[in-house]
Amino acid sequence: MRWWGPVFVAAACLLAGCGAGPSVPDRIKLADELRICSTGDYRPLTSRAADGTWSGIDVDMAHDLARDLGLRPVMVPTTWSTLLDDVTAGRCDIAVGGVSVTPDRAARGAFTMPYLSDGKSPIVRCPDVARYSTVEDIDRPGVRAVVNPGGTNERFAKERLTRSTLVEYPDNATIHDTLVDGRADVMVTDAIEARWQAAQRPGVLCAVHPDQPFTESEKAYLLPAGDPAFVERVNTWLRRALDDGTWQRFATPWLG
Repeated sequence: MRWWGPVFVAAACLLAGCGAGPSVPDRIKLADELRICSTGDYRPLTSRAADGTWSGIDVDMAHDLARDLGLRPVMVPTTWSTLLDDVTAGRCDIAVGGVSVTPDRAARGAFTMPYLSDGKSPIVRCPDVARYSTVEDIDRPGVRAVVNPGGTNERFAKERLTRSTLVEYPDNATIHDTLVDGRADVMVTDAIEARWQAAQRPGVLCAVHPDQPFTESEKAYLLPAGDPAFVERVNTWLRRALDDGTWQRFATPWLG
């Protein structure tokens, strides 16, 4: 399984067409802006600096979507715990930044086509790689597994790590520091994040077999339910962005 990379759906593009697609909903056109929810704590896909500056692959992608729609992009900070409620309540027009496709989110919102295949993988201090290579290695009394609340990392930890000690840490932007300074032993997160975080601390933190994650999942963009025409309009843009190298162009500075 590839640890990162766009999911190309050429057949779907041929069937649906890659033209301009359906029009933008009136509520968005009247506002003249695309409100983009993101947590800002999931690098390399989304990051929000202390001064409020946004960056990341999905942030660049969302801005590109706004340009494609002829709208002004407006970033709306959210959290993993409130992201789905913010989308369904109409506080934003799209949510980006490593949003995994899950049944509960799909039941209340609408996902685009997936653009990334991923899965849960451990990240640990480099000398401990051999100690935490399986779920059973991690799910043992005395092992401190750090987890950020509100998303699929927490869901995995609560479902699969029932014997280890879960250390809840609210700030996903700095959560990996708990591994560096010894406050926790392991974190299970998406392979793309584990690889990126390990690359920032070479020889200190290591991603454990990110090419063979514990689970398989897909990332997509989340929109409010009830407007399939707008979902297809976004899909039309996304297919083109995956096919013409736009996604790769935004990803290369982060992933090489």
